[in-house]
Amino acid sequence: MTEPAPDTPRSSFAIDVPDALLARARAGEHAALEQLYRWFERPVFTLALRIVGDREEARDVLQDTMLKVIGRIGEFRGAGSPFWGWLRQIAVNEALMRLRRDKKYAQEVGVDDESMFAEDHAPLPPAAADAALLQRALAALPAPTRSVLWLYHAEGYTHDEIATLMQRTASFSKSQLARGTRKLRTALAIEEDLHA
Repeated sequence: MTEPAPDTPRSSFAIDVPDALLARARAGEHAALEQLYRWFERPVFTLALRIVGDREEARDVLQDTMLKVIGRIGEFRGAGSPFWGWLRQIAVNEALMRLRRDKKYAQEVGVDDESMFAEDHAPLPPAAADAALLQRALAALPAPTRSVLWLYHAEGYTHDEIATLMQRTASFSKSQLARGTRKLRTALAIEEDLHA
């Protein structure tokens, strides 16, 4: 497997799945399907939790995703893309579909803000390294903002890809990223001050 460029995020989904294991899974072998589930359970759950913001909903997304993967594994052809990318796309779609069904999400999204916010690529404060602080700060963000941040920074999606996934515009993705980054910095700086 080739390593990503230094500034390209490496997805937690980037797991090389041997062709032999995929062939056994396509044939419906229980042990092969179970192995795929174990390998991808954590990345799917983590992505779902970051998008839907609720552990129970994230568990449901995990189950729906894996059922869909098992039901459609025969459709995966590879054709230049890795299995993990195909599975990740299913997980993202399932999480965003669940989020869109949530009436609160519809209110949080509002209308696209076409004013262009400057993208903020400066590093987060040192407190961001503390996973617990980061988790609390992410949980406090509105679902659309949290989703854009996660898809962009953790999964490496582009603004155009996020716009397509969220049925919005690229400028919506950019503005959510800028706002979310500012809100995270503020939240993490406050947490950092409280612990100093």
